[in-house]
Amino acid sequence: MKTTRKGMREGELEKDTYDRLACSECGETLKTRNDPEEVFSVRTCPDCGTEWKELG
Repeated sequence: MKTTRKGMREGELEKDTYDRLACSECGETLKTRNDPEEVFSVRTCPDCGTEWKELG
């Protein structure tokens, strides 16, 4: 699973008009899943199901 920053650099993710992360392939805004046991959040595309880690 790649990070959101790496996905932005490789063109897999882009920001929409409101600066939200969106999947370049589908154009859908990413959903966030935050597990309290983990240090990172998981960002998921609702259409294709691709996941990225968001550190921070």
